[in-house]
Amino acid sequence: MLEKKELAYEKAVLIGVINSAQNEEKVAEYLDELEFLTFTAGGEVCKRFVQRVETPNPKTYIGSGKMEEVQQFVKTNDIGSVIFDDELSPAQQNNIEKILRCKILDRTGLILDIFAQRAKTSYARTQVELAQYEYLLPRLTGLWTHLERQRGGIGMRGPGETEIETDRRIVRDRIALLKKKLVKIDKQMETQRGNRGSLVRVALVGYTNVGKSTLMNVISKSHVFAENKLFATLDTTVRKVVIGNLPFLMSDTVGFIRKLPTQLVESFKSTLDEVREADLLLHVVDISHPNFEEHIASVNQILEEIKSVHKPTLMVFNKIDRYTPEEIEDDDLVTEKTSAHFSLEEWKLTWFGKMGENVLFISALNKENLDEFRKRVYKEVRDIHVTRFPYNNFLYPEHLDEF
Repeated sequence: MLEKKELAYEKAVLIGVINSAQNEEKVAEYLDELEFLTFTAGGEVCKRFVQRVETPNPKTYIGSGKMEEVQQFVKTNDIGSVIFDDELSPAQQNNIEKILRCKILDRTGLILDIFAQRAKTSYARTQVELAQYEYLLPRLTGLWTHLERQRGGIGMRGPGETEIETDRRIVRDRIALLKKKLVKIDKQMETQRGNRGSLVRVALVGYTNVGKSTLMNVISKSHVFAENKLFATLDTTVRKVVIGNLPFLMSDTVGFIRKLPTQLVESFKSTLDEVREADLLLHVVDISHPNFEEHIASVNQILEEIKSVHKPTLMVFNKIDRYTPEEIEDDDLVTEKTSAHFSLEEWKLTWFGKMGENVLFISALNKENLDEFRKRVYKEVRDIHVTRFPYNNFLYPEHLDEF
């Protein structure tokens, strides 16, 4: 029998900074997320380095003392990648590479790498490739990564043109070509959306890895790829769903994340069109995550950017089976009870107060409270449907229980 080869993870270290915008606790949380991103990309985090610095060093981002510490660790432990939590300037990335002599990535580069791994369809691959080239263009200096030349050679270079300038021209040409290709695909997708008729459209939105694809599979009885890694879903999946006898379309979209690269927001503009054109949003939240309220704020910020934040929305708090509040010791007279110690019932009261009846608490994996979820979605979709088609509202009773 052939022995199974174990997956070899690349050794990596993470670097973050503490400043007025992010305290020690916040940096620890960001680095936790960065570690999960590194794991998703195929890396193993060996160590984290954190420095308190108000203004990043314009040449190396972190100070010289901390850089020497990182350099020693990288050399001693055969580290393959050093990953910074914040975006580096092209000059910083170039300078740090010269010092550490290993791959240097920032959060944007890491997310782009994951997207490149996850892209399956031609459309997703084109979107990711465009974002990668736009990210690469200002970073070409000093890299000397001789790209496959689609033009160039004898007679094609101007007098005195350097290899870097040639590379830049090739990248710009490639960007222009990809943009034209995306415009063409966008028109095709717009036609596809138009051909779906007048069915009510429901879009699942939320932070990455909150369980949108799992919920999609349960509700639509389909087999959308779902995995406990970040950005398991890149391509928008649309399924026809029927609750009671009421049909509607449900789409599963790419997950959002804090510090989402602007290149990706722009490149995935058409993917987000599914959100823009939706009649109802189901904002899925992982309530078991200690900072889920910040995730909600991050998603709302992107919804604001794509002018979809005011659409009818149901907040769907998922993973209630994994939620465990932090306990306060009886003899602890110093620690005050905070939101970290709320029970699930207390969270329900908090969000019922904010959102009224537009709040649901479920476990998609364990199928808890899904009957309540179906009833609520049915009611919302029905209300939209009978407004659109008032002449056939008798086909759909007001409550799902009446079938």
